[in-house]
Amino acid sequence: MSVLIEAREVAVDGPQGRLVEPVSLTLRPGVPLTIVGETGSGKSLLMQALMGTLPAGLQARGSARIDGEDFDLSAPGNMRRLWGRTIAVLPQEPWLALDPLMRAREQVAEVHHLVSLETAGGAHADADLETVGLARAAARLPGELSGGMAQRLAFSAARAGGATIQFADEPTKGLDTAMRDGIADLLIGRLGAEGGLLTVTHDLDLARRIGGELMVMLKGRIVEQGPASRLLAAPSHDYTRRLVAAQPSNWARRQGSQGSEAAVISARGLSVVRGGVRLFDGVDLDLRPGAITGILGRSGCGKTSLGNALLGLVPLSGGHVSRDPSILSHRFQKLWQDPPSAFARTQTIGRELNALARLHRVDRQRMDRLLKRLRLSPELLKRPPGQVSGGELQRIALMRALMVDPVFLFADEPTSRLDLITQQEVIDMLGEVVREEKLALLIVSHDGDLLERFCDDVVKLDHRDGTARQSN
Repeated sequence: MSVLIEAREVAVDGPQGRLVEPVSLTLRPGVPLTIVGETGSGKSLLMQALMGTLPAGLQARGSARIDGEDFDLSAPGNMRRLWGRTIAVLPQEPWLALDPLMRAREQVAEVHHLVSLETAGGAHADADLETVGLARAAARLPGELSGGMAQRLAFSAARAGGATIQFADEPTKGLDTAMRDGIADLLIGRLGAEGGLLTVTHDLDLARRIGGELMVMLKGRIVEQGPASRLLAAPSHDYTRRLVAAQPSNWARRQGSQGSEAAVISARGLSVVRGGVRLFDGVDLDLRPGAITGILGRSGCGKTSLGNALLGLVPLSGGHVSRDPSILSHRFQKLWQDPPSAFARTQTIGRELNALARLHRVDRQRMDRLLKRLRLSPELLKRPPGQVSGGELQRIALMRALMVDPVFLFADEPTSRLDLITQQEVIDMLGEVVREEKLALLIVSHDGDLLERFCDDVVKLDHRDGTARQSN
C-alpha cells in the first residue's frame, strides 16, 4: 500500500525542555489516523510539527516523507508550498482562524479562488455551505455565528482548496451529536480511497465514528496504538481506560436540589428572533440558588441566545425577564464558551484579574482562596492566556466570575473545548461551587448525557418549530 506521510522520530522542544517525545507514524490512503489525549498532552504540537506551523519559540525535530517528498522538520520553511494544496488544516479555534470582517460565503469563495484557482468560487462556496447546513448564514460575519456554526464554516474553508491530505485539529468542539457525526461523515467522505486524514481530538465518539487507526497520547508520549475499534472497546493502558470511563455516559447521576429559595432570575414567554429567524418561543424559567438548569439543543438553535437574553445581552422579541432588584448587576455572570477569546491575548492573566479586583474591591485573600480551591498555581497568573492549557484557562475564567461573589452563573458550553478527563474535573468543580456558594447555575451543552447526569432540570430547544420543552 502506498504511503501519504511517513514520519520518523518527530519531537518538539521548547524553552523549558522537550514537549513531545519522538513519535513515528504512517498515514496511508483511505485509512484515517486519529490521535486522542487530554489537554496539553502534545497532540496539536505533533500535528503542527508535521505541518511546519509550530508557534515561535518551539523547535521540531525529525523527518517526514510527504506525498513522495522528503522534509526536514527542523527547517519548516520548505513546507509552505504544501499548505492548502497538498495538506489542508481544519483549525482548533475557528474564531481565531476566520477573518472577522469577511462574510461566510466570501471566506469559502476566496479559498476556491486563490488556492484552487477556480473562477466560479462563489458557486462552489454556496454548495459547500449548503452541505454543512450554513446556506442561510452565507451573509453573516463570524461574530454572528454560534460556536458550532463557526466550526462548520472553518471546515468548509479548509476543504475548499482540494488538498489530498486533511489535518483536523479538534474538528467537532462545540458541536451537537448530529453535527459532530455530520462533520465526521464529511471528513470520511472527503477521504475516499486516495486521501489521507489525520485527526486530533479528545472526543472518543468522534474517534469511533472515524475508525481507522488510533494513537493515545499522554504527556508527550504515545502510550497505546492500534485499530480504533479494538482500543476503545478493550483498552489495555490505564490512561486509555480512564479516558473511556470519563465519558459522560459513564458518569454517576449527581444528587442535586431543586432549590427552595426565591428565584434570582425568572423568565416568562421568552422569544428571540435573530437574522429574521425565530430561535425559540414561549420559554419559562425560574433559576434558584443551589439549582442547576441545563439547556440542550442542536448547534445554532438559540441556546447561547437564551442565556444572553437572561443577562440582558441580546434583545427579547417577546416575553419578559425579571431579576431580583436588590442584587447588583455584576453578580450575574457568564462563563464563556471559548476561553481564549474571553481574555486579552497580550496581557498576563494576573494583570486582568488584578484590574477586576481593583474595580470591585476584591481582597487578595479571596483571590488566594479561589486559586487554591480551583487547584490553580499562582505561577499561571504571570502568563498570557496563550501559554495556559484549555482546562487551566477555563478554571481561571471560573475564578474570574467567582471573584465578584455571583448569585447567577451562565455557563455557555464550558467544557466543549476540554478533553474528557478535564471536562469531568471542571463539571465536578462547578457542582461544588453551586453547592457551597448557593449559586443558580444555567449550563448550555450539546451533550445530553452530561446534562442528564448533572442537572436538576433540562430545557430542550427544538430549532425546527422554535419551541422549548422542559424535562426533570
